[in-house]
Amino acid sequence: MKILLDECITKQLKNYLEEFVVYTVRELKLSGIKNGQLLTFCCDNSFDVLLTIDKSMAYQQNLDKYPITIVVLNCSTSKIEQLVEFLPSFKLQIEGLEKNKAYIIDK
Repeated sequence: MKILLDECITKQLKNYLEEFVVYTVRELKLSGIKNGQLLTFCCDNSFDVLLTIDKSMAYQQNLDKYPITIVVLNCSTSKIEQLVEFLPSFKLQIEGLEKNKAYIIDK
């Protein structure tokens, strides 16, 4: 499973997702690009999941165009202490998530 962490999520979260292939927007030098361009990049580079806390992303894009899963952690901050609380739920659900859809993950 190949995951891209959106720039609104701290890069520290990558350390808690070691069972996956994880990249950050910053390390791929994609900071500041528009969401549509980011989704296109994900699709062109075989990412399975875009992980974000940007709750509006799922509604701003036509997801039928992008064969990727958007996962929104329902967290109000990007602090690592709070983000890790969502990971057990995320990891339980990840295998059942479908492409071209967005999901909001709660604790």
